[in-house]
Amino acid sequence: MDKIKILLIEDEDFDVRRVKNTISFYEDRIQLVDIVSNGLAALDLVKNNYDHYDVIIMDYQISGGLKGEALIAKIKEIDPLIQIIVITKMTINITNYEFANSLMSAGAFWYCTKYPGNIEEYIYQPTDFCLSIFNAYEKKRLEKQKAKSDRRLNKSIDSILETKRIIGESKPMIHLKELIERYAVSEANILINGASGTGKELVAWNLHLKSKRKYENFVPINCGSIPAELIESELFGYEKGSFTGASGNKAGLFENANNGTLFLDEVAELPLQAQVKLLRFLQEGEIEKIGRREKISINVRIIAATNKILSDEVNKGRFREDLYYRLNVVPIDIVPLNKRGEDIILLFEHFLDYYSVDLGFAKPLVEDEAKEILINYDWNGNVRELKNVVQRLVINFSDRITGKDLANPLILGAKALKKNEDLSDVPFSGPIMPLKDMERVFRTKYFKYIRSISSSDSAAAEQLGLAPSNFYRMCKELGIK
Repeated sequence: MDKIKILLIEDEDFDVRRVKNTISFYEDRIQLVDIVSNGLAALDLVKNNYDHYDVIIMDYQISGGLKGEALIAKIKEIDPLIQIIVITKMTINITNYEFANSLMSAGAFWYCTKYPGNIEEYIYQPTDFCLSIFNAYEKKRLEKQKAKSDRRLNKSIDSILETKRIIGESKPMIHLKELIERYAVSEANILINGASGTGKELVAWNLHLKSKRKYENFVPINCGSIPAELIESELFGYEKGSFTGASGNKAGLFENANNGTLFLDEVAELPLQAQVKLLRFLQEGEIEKIGRREKISINVRIIAATNKILSDEVNKGRFREDLYYRLNVVPIDIVPLNKRGEDIILLFEHFLDYYSVDLGFAKPLVEDEAKEILINYDWNGNVRELKNVVQRLVINFSDRITGKDLANPLILGAKALKKNEDLSDVPFSGPIMPLKDMERVFRTKYFKYIRSISSSDSAAAEQLGLAPSNFYRMCKELGIK
């Protein structure tokens, strides 16, 4: 067994000798490596011999200017894992918690009052003093082990984050990344709004991996993929015998996600009864398992997502208004892919790299004409559609990707033609409209579109760079309020 390495900071020879005598009973397990007489010399030793000492025994009133809590804090800055035991001549009332707290706050592990000077052999009761050294060493060993484990976990988290990296340098994506960084540290519920295929689950993953819950489970569920009659048992679990076929206890997804994050994708698809139970959890932090009378306390952060406008679902009676407000504490809107400009090429190249390696093919060159078509394509299926297109291209074409390749019926077909804005209902035929009338037509269509991809009128106003009151007034003028 390795010996516990001690650094002693003491400026009186008499007390140095008493410390040596006190720890001599365990000289097979405790080694006094170095002795210094002032705080600055101790700092130099710790700095130049990192992780060499396990425990420091220090006089509280050491000479040399740097002493007490200030010296403790400086040592812990250099080596946070080193443990510090303080000995002091000060007459301290045993109920002086303020002094004890100041030492502990600075980073000390333990302290004791020196024996009076007429006790020449020991600095303190030997068994208690040595036991504090053993306990300090054990604390260092456990903290070192935890730090090593945390480094491995962080490395794993960083690796997962790299695979879940959000790709894009457009203004909407930069804003999205800023929101993720800001909201990840919060415990507030988040509602992600975006069309199918825009990457709502990817955003949820990033929120989880950047939060303090990152070491716990991230549990995703697509609320629209589970039959209505099974959704409650999947979310909240059930007890044995609670219904026909319940042959054992089942933990629901809330229990599986305890202390972590539960991602409710397509939350608008939740049946009303399940919405009631979800609301109860958000209000009380407890779930009700089927067949169980007692409630279960659960600590879960909820991130929900939808491709519908929940406020419209509320107005149509398909989604509870009180649940909507509970979920929509912090809204995040993801813009569709066709509004992200050059991000389309960044994503295309990213998936091209991935599938070329995955399928063992050389990465093909993308011609400028093909890039122009990609940027101007509608991408109704968003990033998911782009990913599928890249996979098909890698399989079907090897050296280079041309505009003609994209027009192939197996890839984009006729849809690969350069997109135009939908002006089918704009009256270009017949008399030319006055500019102000045409501007009204455009504003009406554009405002309707922005509202369709926003979680609220306030969010729509923010995207347009308008004050909410001005946005409301303009909508009213256009007849869309």
